[in-house]
Amino acid sequence: MYHAKLDTFPAGFLWGAASAAYQVEGAADADGKGKSVWDEFSKVPGKTFENTNGDVAVDHYHRVLEDVALMKEMGLKTYRFSIAWARVFPSGEGEVNEDGSRFYDRLIHALLANGIEPMVTLYHWDLPLALEKKYGGWRSRKTADAFVEYARVVMERYRHQVKYWITFNEQNVFMSLGYRFGAHPPGIRDFKTMMEANHIVNLANARVVKLAHEIDPSYRIGPSFGYGPSYSYDCDPNHVLAAMNADAFNNDWWLDVYVKGRYPKALLYQLEKAGLAPTIREGDYDILAQGRPDFLGMNYYHGGTVQWNRYENQTLADGKDFNKTDPYQMQAQWSQAPETRMFETAKNPHLKTTAWGWEIDPVGFRVALRKMYDRYELPILVTENGIGAIDKLEADHTIKDPYRIEYLRTHILEMRKAITDGVEVLGYCAWSFTDLLSWLNGYKKRYGFVYVDRDDKSERTLNRYKKDSFFWYRDVIAQNGNAIEEKEGEQ
Repeated sequence: MYHAKLDTFPAGFLWGAASAAYQVEGAADADGKGKSVWDEFSKVPGKTFENTNGDVAVDHYHRVLEDVALMKEMGLKTYRFSIAWARVFPSGEGEVNEDGSRFYDRLIHALLANGIEPMVTLYHWDLPLALEKKYGGWRSRKTADAFVEYARVVMERYRHQVKYWITFNEQNVFMSLGYRFGAHPPGIRDFKTMMEANHIVNLANARVVKLAHEIDPSYRIGPSFGYGPSYSYDCDPNHVLAAMNADAFNNDWWLDVYVKGRYPKALLYQLEKAGLAPTIREGDYDILAQGRPDFLGMNYYHGGTVQWNRYENQTLADGKDFNKTDPYQMQAQWSQAPETRMFETAKNPHLKTTAWGWEIDPVGFRVALRKMYDRYELPILVTENGIGAIDKLEADHTIKDPYRIEYLRTHILEMRKAITDGVEVLGYCAWSFTDLLSWLNGYKKRYGFVYVDRDDKSERTLNRYKKDSFFWYRDVIAQNGNAIEEKEGEQ
């Protein structure tokens, strides 16, 4: 869709940046905090790059006021962060840990005092370890009960201080990597188990959305989803059908439940025939129907390209070197996996990749925004978008990161085009504000606007240094994004 002139970003657009508790806070056992599943999983040799962990992370817990001062200097309108469930409830349930909770009191107070809207994620992958040991984590509905109670305590505590709430971050990723591919805790490799656990998380999500509206009708709440649109390898109708199947499997299966309160019928039918559908009890659909969110959060990094499935297509296009367990376009490598009968991943010849093999696809961002908005007709809050790269700290403590500026510029431009197309976008949170622990990839993979002086071997000084992208994004915010225009030659 061509536009001679792009719309301006809405007044009050939430320009922000994001983080997650385990990746930034550190202070793993400070002030009575309990252990999370990541505290244990990251200590298993070989599970993470250079055996890195979040015990210290970037020490946001002790440097919170310094970090918020940098956010104010940048001009952030919002800061998305997660609360560590085990810091509030060391055992996941029971008595509230007031000492640990006061950290979030300080953070939220500092944000509000500096004119920054707090945006709270209730769950960003760090399940209290006690609940994994006691109930089997998300395999039990008792964990869902504990999550609802934790959410109730937090949402009541910060009533009149926090308006925007994220229930779960990337349910499609932590479910798939944790319960199917075994790369995240609890390290399970079983599709049926993933389906069962995923259904329980869906119920927990719906219950908390309903609860939030009961606690404070002014709350705006929704899940944050790792969205990647599926491209057909070419215009062969069989490849087009494969792309439809991939979207249903990787996106619709999760998002339809959030918004419509039910699973996509065609995919559910296929999973039922294979004996892989979740167990749906009487009353479950009533619970799901009451959990319609106020917005959908979108974490966008890239999509994926697919082709006709291996059973019907004997001349597969080159898909051998595509990352088949990428978090945003899942496909198992074993032939008995259900999606192998629906689609096969393929390499996109039109896109470059990052140093970690993730495709760089700003136009795909516009595609994602359009597809999500057209299907669900809810406002979209971009909760993550960014590039992981190897940054160099110069002798004068500057960091030249033109690749990050260009990545963000092209993606924000496509977001502006999507808004001009008619998509309602509430805000944009770049990933991430400071450098942080990149889960399995350690500290070498940097995302932040603020460089943190630490590496995979030691904490070094943990000093903060502003990258060139810090000043660039500061100017973007000051101009409400409206100086980002298409450059000559761009399409």
